[in-house]
Amino acid sequence: MTSNGNCKYSCATATETLEWIRASIDFINPYSFFWESHVVNFLTHELWKAVDKEWIDCLRKEPVEYLVQIPSGFVQDHWPSSLKKFITTSSSLAFPREQADLEKVLPNMQVALLNAVITQGMNPKKKHEIEALAGVVSSVARDVETNTVIDVGAGQGYLAQVLSFEYQLSVIAVDSSSHHGTITHTRAQRIKKHYDARKHKSRKMPKTVTCCVLSSDMLKGLLAEQDTHIDMCCSSVLLTGLHACGDLSVTMLRTFLECEQVKAVVSIGCCYNLLSEEEEETKDDDGMCGFGFPLSRGVKSSGLHLRRNARDLACQSADRWRGLGKDESLHNFEMHAFRAAFQMVLSKYFPETLTTSPTIGRQGKAFRRIITNNVEDRCSLFEKFSQSAMHRLNLNNNKNIDFAGIWKKAEPFYEVIGAYWSLRAALGPVLETLILLDRLLFLQEQGVEAFMLPIFDPTLSPRNIALIATKNNKRL
Repeated sequence: MTSNGNCKYSCATATETLEWIRASIDFINPYSFFWESHVVNFLTHELWKAVDKEWIDCLRKEPVEYLVQIPSGFVQDHWPSSLKKFITTSSSLAFPREQADLEKVLPNMQVALLNAVITQGMNPKKKHEIEALAGVVSSVARDVETNTVIDVGAGQGYLAQVLSFEYQLSVIAVDSSSHHGTITHTRAQRIKKHYDARKHKSRKMPKTVTCCVLSSDMLKGLLAEQDTHIDMCCSSVLLTGLHACGDLSVTMLRTFLECEQVKAVVSIGCCYNLLSEEEEETKDDDGMCGFGFPLSRGVKSSGLHLRRNARDLACQSADRWRGLGKDESLHNFEMHAFRAAFQMVLSKYFPETLTTSPTIGRQGKAFRRIITNNVEDRCSLFEKFSQSAMHRLNLNNNKNIDFAGIWKKAEPFYEVIGAYWSLRAALGPVLETLILLDRLLFLQEQGVEAFMLPIFDPTLSPRNIALIATKNNKRL
């Protein structure tokens, strides 16, 4: 009854990667009405009208537990053949997300089991990420024979500290926040006391640097400065970043290509919605311009522009949705319906606000409740939702807003928004794959051997794909 879809593409070479990219672009282009739009405009822009009516009529009758699994490749035999093809093709074009057997892929990898002192403050997700990534970074560092790691976007220094104290690597933790730098240093001092007392061998603390890295030139300058002023050899380094936000992951890749002393990079991207995007043709044929997307000549030549809504969709998590129960799924769709109806409020009573693309944040927890089919109850909740949203937007509530009238117009489409959301979300993994393949191809076009590897459990950490590249890699 179901099909999760099996990826039939490879990205081992630039030619194969480009073939995958072209197949993905050819597939998504006819569905631009999904990825160029946003669900908040579902009612104001009548977005359902662009979708095959047979698909909507079929899915509006399906259990919500089925709908939230569509982005993971779920289909039913009785669904229209064109709908099944859309879902299975989406799934087949997405990069596989199941966590790799890291010790099989990286034969010299050793994962250190982290003690309670070094994991203090980490939630289960962070602990899982740090354990896996630290092992991968250590393995790649051994491959390229370097002992120095630059942790870009280090946050509170969790990764830097594990690499320093457990793997005995020399680490520079770079973050734009001086507050994070202070926390990293204080935390490292406490951990160092523990290791010095128990292991009778002094461990180096990570060096903390506060710097807002906006370009590869800034990162190269930082490397030169550290090599000159501290007791740490930066003639051979590995760059890494755990969920380095937006363009920061791209800056790391450019620095890897441009800077001879950077021998390897292990990058896990995040926040694709914050990427800068080139809207016009570039004269820079080698792809070294300052935009975050597209990077590769292959994607640039296609003329593809994703823009904010599509890049935001690429950040979503099919693996987490798949695990939602009935009540959680209903609640999810109800919140989308309320938000779309609230857009009608803004359009009618506060049209000037729409020009600023207002963001009201997540209100799900405040409205979590037992799901009911009572129409009056939903209307009342919609009004409460709208009042809360208006408060967040600092909007005056003295206009005698007809919330009941607006919900009366929105209510007939209540059961349709879940189907629309699910179909649109099915393109999310394809869009993320496109962004990642663009980065991979960017490296491959420069003659670099690189590969992508899912190193986390995607249900714990949805952004789980590491892009790994090395210079003079013996194993590869």
